[in-house]
Amino acid sequence: MSKDLEKNTVNVEEEKVRYEDSGLDEKILRAVSEMGFEYMSPIQKAAIPVMLEGKDIIGQAQTGTGKTAAFGIPLLQQVDPANKHLQAVVLCPTRELAMQAADDIRDFAKYMFGIKVLAVYGGQDISRQIKALSAGVQIVVGTPGRVMDHMRRHTMKMKDVKVLVLDEADEMLDMGFRDDIETILQGMPEERQTALFSATMPEAILQITKKYQKEDAEYIKMTPKEITVAAIEQSYYRVPQKSKEEVLVRLMDYYNPSRSLIFCNTKRMVDQLAESLKGKGYQADGLHGDLSQNQRDTVMNLFRSGRINILIATDVAARGIDVSGVEAVFNFDIPEDIEYYVHRIGRTGRAGRSGQSFTLVGGREMYKLREIEKVCHTKIEERKVPSAKEITRVKSQKVFAEVIDIIENGDISSALEFVNQKVEEGEYTAEQLAAGFMKLKMGADIEDLVFDFGHRRGDRDKDRGKGTFGRGRRDGRMSRDGRKFKSGKDDRKGRRSLSASDRKLDKKKVSPREELLFEKPKRRNKSKDEITGKTYLDEALVESIKKDRNKTADKNSASRATRAERKHSARGNAEFENVGRLNIKSEESTKAWYVGEDSNTMNVSKSEKKHIKAENKKRSIDYLQDVSDFVMESFGKRRK
Repeated sequence: MSKDLEKNTVNVEEEKVRYEDSGLDEKILRAVSEMGFEYMSPIQKAAIPVMLEGKDIIGQAQTGTGKTAAFGIPLLQQVDPANKHLQAVVLCPTRELAMQAADDIRDFAKYMFGIKVLAVYGGQDISRQIKALSAGVQIVVGTPGRVMDHMRRHTMKMKDVKVLVLDEADEMLDMGFRDDIETILQGMPEERQTALFSATMPEAILQITKKYQKEDAEYIKMTPKEITVAAIEQSYYRVPQKSKEEVLVRLMDYYNPSRSLIFCNTKRMVDQLAESLKGKGYQADGLHGDLSQNQRDTVMNLFRSGRINILIATDVAARGIDVSGVEAVFNFDIPEDIEYYVHRIGRTGRAGRSGQSFTLVGGREMYKLREIEKVCHTKIEERKVPSAKEITRVKSQKVFAEVIDIIENGDISSALEFVNQKVEEGEYTAEQLAAGFMKLKMGADIEDLVFDFGHRRGDRDKDRGKGTFGRGRRDGRMSRDGRKFKSGKDDRKGRRSLSASDRKLDKKKVSPREELLFEKPKRRNKSKDEITGKTYLDEALVESIKKDRNKTADKNSASRATRAERKHSARGNAEFENVGRLNIKSEESTKAWYVGEDSNTMNVSKSEKKHIKAENKKRSIDYLQDVSDFVMESFGKRRK
């Protein structure tokens, strides 16, 4: 920020200011009061007095802080209803934002007769706009491209313009409107008031303010603490991707917001979710970049008018949407760009109202959520998905509220007559009929959701006994066949082990309960292919594998023979060089490897036999050591 801006910075105090104490026109105050606004937001409190003085202003504030009222109210107070010429121009980055700003200014001017507000933007028939301009319009709200087009056609004359407002200036520059903006500014009268509002202050914005605004322009900056995000209750739910839609429906049923925005990362997901919700009876529709301008306008009009109360959109399509009364924002997908998170939740909790944001987080998306908390300096609370009982209770209360409203404010005499006739037939009671109508209204029963995030084995072991999502707890764990184990100690492999006393029990003394718990696995009958040895493999491939195995076996045998020769020669005992190892085929050969080629214990004296056995014992120990080395080598774990 330049030093000039620092000199003219206005510090916003925390004290709240009522609209009725602001000295505004009574007609404006009446309209504001009907809209439900009582206190000014920080940006309104700082900007409105400055603009009423006629000074240029630079307002830095995020979306959703009440900027439209901050420039719209003082702009209306300066417009002369008797003069039918154009007196104020507001530039917005998108057609949706232009339409919304025009609607808000019209609402503020509800009781100011004679003031006309027109929204001009691309994609709309320009001849209709020219006709409306020629009839007399004091305020134009439009996109830079279409406003510049009207200036070139001389259908929009700027000689009587007193106020020019640039709303979301940084976004207009990002969209490539800088040349258009400068062309419009150069075509404006020099004696005018210029108000610029932007979420950020890049160098390009500072250059425009220095070139086209007066030196005494006041700079008003809203710090993050002053943004009304505090009014938004933020929470998240850990949900597997495949269960997100079911959880979303349950949250909407439980919290029952009158108007909701759902954000997805892809156009495909928007279409898929919109069709699914409409199929379930929800008043929903989707908005994304592939829709034509006519389709976009239709969807937005339906949402603003309340004919649909759920709008599903991508971040790009929702850019510039500013609809009042949004009670809840659902992040079906976590945004790829952290900045989008702030933009999303900023759609609710506006103008002093409270709002809620719900984020559905998949197992691998937690790191994104933690990054959002870190960057945005906020805490997002984890919640559990409402139980089936809680949702059913809320839905029943909603149905009862609707029924009571009909009873108190409607005529139910004819319906009551039909019910009495049915009760008099004696087949059903009034309570049964009421319960049937209740069931018809509420729909099918729902069950509690159980999530499995597919933890690794180590994670499951850590989670046991904590009541967390996973396969089971230490006590009351489930066996593979679905039966429940009794509490007790587990062996190293996590399987149920019997105590010594249990193992000594005779089969006849084992109770049916224990037989159920520790049932022996049934022997599986072999298939015909397993008996005949058929594998259905390529015979050539099998022969190739066998040859490779034989070659490997020959190499290993040669290697073992070499080691054995070195080992026995090192001992200096030639008597054991020709001792056999594994090719034991008969009793005779068994004696050969045990006592040697020239020794026989069958026909010798006791003393000689004792000596031979001692030698054989040494030889057998050597042999077992060799076998052990061979086995370890076969598994690639030869000891060094």
